Amino acid sequence: MTDHKLLTYLESFLTPRRLALYKKVIAQRTNYFTVAIEDVYQLHNTSAVIRSCDVFGIQNVHVIEEVNAKRIDREIAMGAQKWVDINRYTTTKECIARLKNKGYQIVATTPHDDAVEVKDFDISNPAVFFFGREQQGLSDIVLEAADTKLHIPMVGFTESLNISVSAAIILQQLTTRLRNSKLSWQLSEEEKLEKRMDWTKKVIKSHEKIIERYKEGNS
Repeated sequence: MTDHKLLTYLESFLTPRRLALYKKVIAQRTNYFTVAIEDVYQLHNTSAVIRSCDVFGIQNVHVIEEVNAKRIDREIAMGAQKWVDINRYTTTKECIARLKNKGYQIVATTPHDDAVEVKDFDISNPAVFFFGREQQGLSDIVLEAADTKLHIPMVGFTESLNISVSAAIILQQLTTRLRNSKLSWQLSEEEKLEKRMDWTKKVIKSHEKIIERYKEGNS
């Protein structure tokens, strides 16, 4: 449980503008939808997807590094990695099992015609959207485990979009529908407090010393 008094004390070191921004952003955050990136090779693609997740309010991103180990490209992510929780996995199976256990339906994004169009996707259940490698796409493991498949309709000669573009289009459309729905999509009150605590610590360089002094004064 978050220590409310400690949080209030730490937030007193923030400017009113930053504190107001935190509360505004957290109110739009969701774990109802989440994103998984499977062995994407290009660093800037992974980083750009994380940036899109931050922009559209997705709090958790799941990065599978079974083939390609990654680091976040800070320039492309534009600091988004500070505000989005990045969960790392060494195998696709581990990622799928963990997310299924949390109640997410597995959604494979694919350009193939047998997939559901974004506009027709049923948002009534929590979902994790899997995005695959630039050339090969998603692995057979994801495609076979998928509860449903999703695609963006295209009418040009090009058969697929860059992964980061696909993620941005899908997230923009589906999070807009989610926020306009009557579904319970926001973070719980405790989750909001935890994020406020986490974000506050990240911007106060000497937060450990401040917390230590606080505890000494309240022991």
